[in-house]
Amino acid sequence: MNILSFIVLIPLFSALLLGIVHLYDASKERYAFYAGIGILAPALSTILAFMVSWDLGHQAPDAILQSTLFEWISLGEFKIAVGFMADRLSVVMISFITLIGTLIHIYAAGYMKGDPGFGKFFSYFNLFMASMLLLILADNPIMMFVGWELVGLCSYLLIGFYYKDPLNVKAANKAFILNRVGDFGFIIALSILFVALEGSGYTFASIKANLTMIDTALLPLIGILLFVGAMGKSAQIPLYVWLPDAMAGPTPVSALIHAATMVTAGVYMVARFSFLYSEIAQVGEFIAVIGAASALFAAIIAMYQTDIKKILAYSTMSQLGYMFIAVGLGAYSSGIFHVFAHAFFKALLFMGAGAVIIALHHEQNIFKMGGLKNRMKLVTITMLIATLAISGIPPFAGFFSKDAILAAAFASEHYVIWGIGTVTALLTAYYMFRLFFVVFYAKGAGSDAVLQPLPKTMTWPLVLLAIGSATVGFLGANTAFGGDDWFAGFIALPDMKPHLSHSSEYLLATLNVLMALIGIGWAYKRFAVQAEPMKVTTPLQKLVVHKFYIDELYEAVIVKPILLLSRLSDRVIDRLVVDGVINFAVFGYRYAGIRFAQLQNGKVRYYALYIMIGVAAMSLFILMTLGEL
Repeated sequence: MNILSFIVLIPLFSALLLGIVHLYDASKERYAFYAGIGILAPALSTILAFMVSWDLGHQAPDAILQSTLFEWISLGEFKIAVGFMADRLSVVMISFITLIGTLIHIYAAGYMKGDPGFGKFFSYFNLFMASMLLLILADNPIMMFVGWELVGLCSYLLIGFYYKDPLNVKAANKAFILNRVGDFGFIIALSILFVALEGSGYTFASIKANLTMIDTALLPLIGILLFVGAMGKSAQIPLYVWLPDAMAGPTPVSALIHAATMVTAGVYMVARFSFLYSEIAQVGEFIAVIGAASALFAAIIAMYQTDIKKILAYSTMSQLGYMFIAVGLGAYSSGIFHVFAHAFFKALLFMGAGAVIIALHHEQNIFKMGGLKNRMKLVTITMLIATLAISGIPPFAGFFSKDAILAAAFASEHYVIWGIGTVTALLTAYYMFRLFFVVFYAKGAGSDAVLQPLPKTMTWPLVLLAIGSATVGFLGANTAFGGDDWFAGFIALPDMKPHLSHSSEYLLATLNVLMALIGIGWAYKRFAVQAEPMKVTTPLQKLVVHKFYIDELYEAVIVKPILLLSRLSDRVIDRLVVDGVINFAVFGYRYAGIRFAQLQNGKVRYYALYIMIGVAAMSLFILMTLGEL
């Protein structure tokens, strides 16, 4: 099963090769080499991933394939290996990650052509892929955490790729620091697990087998701390504020982060620990509540955004909220199915947005676009398919995956969460078709702009993703919609979702579609003819436009006090106290040295005086000792 190792190692070694070559030769003549190696590596990993998927598909649902490279840590009976594990959950993840990642790499070859950092970009890009694949295939939490941190490092490098712009550096720092906050919870959870298991084994299989060894009072704490890590990585309330700023990186980076890597890691981690969360339903409900709040919150903010990439960023946060609703309520297969379907239409949305941005000479404000439907027909059609998919219109992918999540919430009698998800579906259709109508249909400032031609590497991947966005939903269609729920049967996760009657499913699905159509109609009426930004007049609108002032709140409550404490430490504690003690000691030694140096002045009469004083002192001491004085 060394195939598992190669799935990770191929993009890893390609990243190293590209980085080394770029250091020695960053000339444009190397473009074909960088693009070729950069695309070949994820393509090979895709082939290997599908081979493993095919193999597992013909074995028992609980079959596991394993591969160990070497033993990494050995402390008595405690051992950690650099090992990989493939079950049906992980092969689903690596299959679409490598496939969509390859299409994004092809797209990036056209998008980044001519950039002086082309080789470095593909080095970072392939390292990103390798890190995510390591996270998914790791057979133990320690190796998962290594991949988890490497993904965070790569996001930092790619978000701040254009590091000469201070705003990009600030965005990269923000993403890196906020993820470290979440990762602190993850580290504590792993530490508690290690102590609680008492060295009985630290692979996922052994943790599952020995779960009864852990005090039941500790399980909720472990579950919450693990989810804190997921909050940061998957941009959920309150650790979400890095995601919109992450749009500072090149658009292919945004597509890879939102569709195939990083933000999906939190959902995968909860699903990977499903055996733990199945024992702590109250923590699962907490996860679902955070997911519902994040979905609605992000959708409301997206309604007033004008930057095309930030609209999509908030839509990702909202869709991740749906995924956490599912995994929180125990509908793990529905959550992962939405991860799978979302990857296709979200990659397509970002890549379509990138095509528009390049065609309009790097313009990102949607109200400076407009009227592109006849001038960019292929992009218009593919973006329409992706927009219909994310809005939940049948038969596109988002309809089946989102409907399954809302049905699970309703069936488990979490009616408030179901209601929030249903309202969010309306808002999603509204803000996404607002984007679509403003950019492609309405007459706007960019209607008469001279368009920059797009290379085929940026257009034909859109077609493949559009086909996926239109069809992959059928893999998860249940019997109510003429399917057999193949996806849930294949992935074989321990779902706890109750079943609904067909009539109930039809009713819920009809309501979901109706809400989406209301949102589309609302957007059409407001933006399909003349694109004008919504007037901000009420205090509530101002609050939404300023994203509820959460960034400003963090700045005031967290950032500024930390800066104040840092300045206090620097200017008072460090300079006056620490440096004061050191400087005083140095001054004292220097002063004493100067005084003692006067004893060695080279003058004989002084030395004679010292001898006489010494002899007198010794004589006095002897006489006192003998009792003569």
